[in-house]
Amino acid sequence: MANQIFVSVEDGMNEPEWISQIDPFVQKVLSELGYDGEEISIMFCSDKMIQELNGSYRNIDSPTDVLSFENGEDYTDEEGNEWFQAGDIAISLETLAKNATYFEVTENEELKRLLIHGVLHLNGYDHGEEHIEKNVEPVCEMLKIQKNMMKKMETENLF
Repeated sequence: MANQIFVSVEDGMNEPEWISQIDPFVQKVLSELGYDGEEISIMFCSDKMIQELNGSYRNIDSPTDVLSFENGEDYTDEEGNEWFQAGDIAISLETLAKNATYFEVTENEELKRLLIHGVLHLNGYDHGEEHIEKNVEPVCEMLKIQKNMMKKMETENLF
């Protein structure tokens, strides 16, 4: 079986030209991580919307790059296929661009990192207080997996 990836953009935003590349990339990431039968929703949005989500769900009144909302429920569809509703990922396109500049990487690389980061969160990984920092090696398991996955996906182009 495969995974179901639903990709959208915030109402009123123009759909990026590369949006069709998201599903195949996330499918590869999930396969590489050994996940099958997952259902994930990914929404690309503005800093304003992600700030509202961050405020509502984390009591942090500022924009961020990526938010993950775990669901964790199983269900069976009409054809008898079993699915795991992993959850939802929101990614701010504005913060993505700022991060790319800060980390001195392409927006393509930063988008891959944010997608991998979100997928890992939906599958129970957490990095606690540790965050990716420029020129600092990760210590926690989640960020080490993220770094290894980035190496495996380095030739993938989303843009």
